[in-house]
Amino acid sequence: MYKRQASALAEVLPVSRQAIAKHLAVLQDVGLVEPVRVGREVRYRVLGSQLAETARRLDLIGAQWDRRLATIKQIAEALESE
Repeated sequence: MYKRQASALAEVLPVSRQAIAKHLAVLQDVGLVEPVRVGREVRYRVLGSQLAETARRLDLIGAQWDRRLATIKQIAEALESE
């Protein structure tokens, strides 16, 4: 899997290196990235299987919200037509 340093990510993203480091710490805490020490550098590796599982769960949550919002819409339209 592809590995990059926080500073390398900051070069290609519109946020500071400090912001990248904070985001990587959160991603590490939830198990989506793993730090890999290469000499003095710390590179981060994306854990693809964990990312795929997270995406799957978010899709399920999105579908649940779509159903809930559709129900709310139906109720609101029924109330308007009364």
